[in-house]
Amino acid sequence: MAISYSDLNGGVRHIVLSGRLNFHGVEKMIEQFSALLSSATADVLVDLAHTTLICSMGIRALVLNARHMQRRGARMALLVDDGTLVSTTLRAAGVEAVLPVYTSVADA
Repeated sequence: MAISYSDLNGGVRHIVLSGRLNFHGVEKMIEQFSALLSSATADVLVDLAHTTLICSMGIRALVLNARHMQRRGARMALLVDDGTLVSTTLRAAGVEAVLPVYTSVADA
């Protein structure tokens, strides 16, 4: 699991997660991911377009961090490629009921 980020116009932080967001991937990225969210000055877009797998622990990490951001008055959204395993898994888990999921940066 690799993680990178950039700050877009309006202070939106774009965090890119690449690889497998399974048990081991979550363990490797959670501390850095949480730090990037905490230091964001505005909303965050989490890009999962380069993520090949997401497990329940990965979904839990996303949802818990999204709720933490909401308490701070900020929002988190997900960016996924439509029709991928990650997209299908997120839909099956009902993630769209908790946080917005987009298929392009322009839509987000």
